[in-house]
Amino acid sequence: MTVPYEVAVRAEAELGEGPTWDAAAGRLLWIDILGSRLHTYDPATGRRTLRRTEQHIGAVKPRTGGGLVLNLRDGVGLLDPDGTFRWLHHEPVPGRRANDAAVAPDGALWAGTMRYDEAPGGGTLSRLTGDGTAEVVLDDVAVSNGTGWSPDGRLMYYIDTPTRRVDVFDHADGRLCGRRTLAVIEESAGFPDGLSVDAEGCVWVALWQGSAVRRYTPDGELDRVIELPVPLVTACAFGGEGLTDLYVTTARVGLAEPPALAGSLFVVPGAGKGLAQPAFAG
Repeated sequence: MTVPYEVAVRAEAELGEGPTWDAAAGRLLWIDILGSRLHTYDPATGRRTLRRTEQHIGAVKPRTGGGLVLNLRDGVGLLDPDGTFRWLHHEPVPGRRANDAAVAPDGALWAGTMRYDEAPGGGTLSRLTGDGTAEVVLDDVAVSNGTGWSPDGRLMYYIDTPTRRVDVFDHADGRLCGRRTLAVIEESAGFPDGLSVDAEGCVWVALWQGSAVRRYTPDGELDRVIELPVPLVTACAFGGEGLTDLYVTTARVGLAEPPALAGSLFVVPGAGKGLAQPAFAG
């Protein structure tokens, strides 16, 4: 369907990713993975900030006590409000980097990894608590991507991009079981990347090489498509006052002739109603 998208931030991010609404600060966090950049954007004022990271960054999330948690190439780190950085879980693996991450209803961070060459089985999905305890939950992953929970927290949605599937698990107390397929993305539509779950329990999926974001109902029915003017759509998240605006990150990596807006941050005002996202309890 045709919807009135807007360009929130015109940028040339190599691999824009991970939009996250920071409710306490009233701003959107997003990153450029390969550019090693952490961006913030305040839609009320238009104010933007940029911070370079020492290594490739896969995700950033707010913390309950202030500051940020970062999923980085060599592990998960904490950035304090005063700018001090320290490792929470340091686990460098040659040839591997961080990718998408999400905070569960209980405040734990579910952090994904992948190999730079995207080799099958080279990535993981791990659950980290505030004291730095890390447990590998899935260990046979190629490109760990979108992760999110149903409004009641009893279901977890997950994407390993090369599978072209959006999977769903039963979830309780940080444990998963009953993996099954919610939706399969056909070849002509690209690959599933990041996801966001809305207040109705529907799953919004960004389509890499698909120029779109799709919404699937909890039954797996495709009921909405938002088309964008760039091919590499990477992730989406609700933000703004009332969590009604859908923010979408994009990329330009590998494109011989990138469209003018490739790598920009888009917003679809009034796209739906998002869920308030918990901060990392650490």
